[in-house]
Amino acid sequence: MTAATKASHGIVTAPHHLAAEAGVSVLRDGGNAVEASVATAAVLSVVYPHMTAIGGDGFWLIREPDGHVHAVHGCGGAAARADLALYDGLEAVPARGPLAANTVPGTISAWAAALGTGGGKLSLERLLLSAIHYAEKGVPVTAGGAAIAAGKGYELRLQPGAYRSVFEPSGRPLAKGDILCNLALAQTFRTLAADGLDSFYRGGLAARIAEDLAALGSPISASDLAAHEATRPQPLTARIKGARLFNTAPPTQGFASLLILALFDRLGVDAPDGFAHVHGLVEATKQAFLLRDLHVGDPGHTRFDFQGLLRDPDAVDALAARIEPDKALPWPQPPQWGDTCWFGAADSEGRVVSAIQSTYFEFGSGLVLPQTGIIIQNRGSSFRLARSGWNALKPGRKPFHTLNPALAAFDDGRVMAYGTMGGEGQPQTQAALFSRYARFDVDLQQAISAPRWLLGRTWGEVTTSLKLEEGFSEALYAELAEAGHDLQRVGPLTQMMGHAGAVVRLTDGTFEGASDPRSDGAVAAW
Repeated sequence: MTAATKASHGIVTAPHHLAAEAGVSVLRDGGNAVEASVATAAVLSVVYPHMTAIGGDGFWLIREPDGHVHAVHGCGGAAARADLALYDGLEAVPARGPLAANTVPGTISAWAAALGTGGGKLSLERLLLSAIHYAEKGVPVTAGGAAIAAGKGYELRLQPGAYRSVFEPSGRPLAKGDILCNLALAQTFRTLAADGLDSFYRGGLAARIAEDLAALGSPISASDLAAHEATRPQPLTARIKGARLFNTAPPTQGFASLLILALFDRLGVDAPDGFAHVHGLVEATKQAFLLRDLHVGDPGHTRFDFQGLLRDPDAVDALAARIEPDKALPWPQPPQWGDTCWFGAADSEGRVVSAIQSTYFEFGSGLVLPQTGIIIQNRGSSFRLARSGWNALKPGRKPFHTLNPALAAFDDGRVMAYGTMGGEGQPQTQAALFSRYARFDVDLQQAISAPRWLLGRTWGEVTTSLKLEEGFSEALYAELAEAGHDLQRVGPLTQMMGHAGAVVRLTDGTFEGASDPRSDGAVAAW
């Protein structure tokens, strides 16, 4: 295995190498980590459209040079017209199409809010330069993108809008290596650069977005766009041995990600990738997910004190005591979807960014807006068509989000940003890579490249079994099965396990970073 990439001035990691390179070029031009992350995010929306788009949502954690950590939530609520009457006669919100496009995209508002706090010096035109270039001149389609387009094309090409003209310009799905262009999206980025990011929600660009949404049958209106603002809730935090962890508050599952590591911290595991490590994290995941599925959603619709539990050692101890050291808790819990891009950056001033954005399913709702080239998310398809209760559809309500960016501040002065795509797998992959690196001193790249596991479903998998990649010891598979885990071996490294990444600002002011061999990503170092 290769070792982590080193840098002396700044570092960016992303699941596509062109996005990482765009981010580090901003650092070289005098930009900071927030500005580099916006450039990275913009390019990802062009080169990885099956995973993310500016028509989705995004969440950011930013650690400032003075040590302050704050969050930005670019998460849109359900449209004013998105009520039960709109879905009368349906058992569920459709996964694709106009009725799936029922929440306001928040990604651009998150960029604007993050830039507003970063003290950056570069223009929007500079930050969006690479995204405009790749959208206009084209970019080779990745193997993963081609596979998704081929496998899902039958349902995506049926949707109204510009999907076929952008992604099947020759009457067939684009194959690996074919050149993908999105001229309308290039023009959208030019408009954002000229008129400001707020133009996505108010002004001429917003009017074109709303006009297309109405023509295609989405309930999102110009009024819904104009009413949207990013929010800045306090990050959730948990204290473990040697570090303070941070993640995003509801409606994200950041609470679960923190609780898994807080529970594992109490188990006394002393070596990586053996039975105690894998079993311990899987069982901690189950305990965290049980609470997540009861309480996490729009924070306006719950009274549960997430931070209160995380800071209460007795409560966490009690949950950890439920974990049996040699026996698996039966696990029939329903899973969550999620196709996503996590990216991270760190600069020489001490700023570290952990950010994630998504359209939910691959290509979101399948709606590609003809005038702007924007792919619109289907995050609101997760709403329940019920009058009350968890994640019930209501106008203005924010849906449950699997998205959650992670950050850790170590007692020795290191700062780590890390994350992954992968729905249910996000907290699990975070726990795997963090525990390997932070608890067992595994090299950062090896912590990501090593075999992983997944309890439940992600990226098209519908079972709730415990899936393990090949590469662990044979004894581990046998021990897990003997303990009662519903084990499924899934072969060598697979995208099922997510696209993870991490950057660390070291105590001497230098950097290291890692990307996932399961992705098309890279670390760009300066």
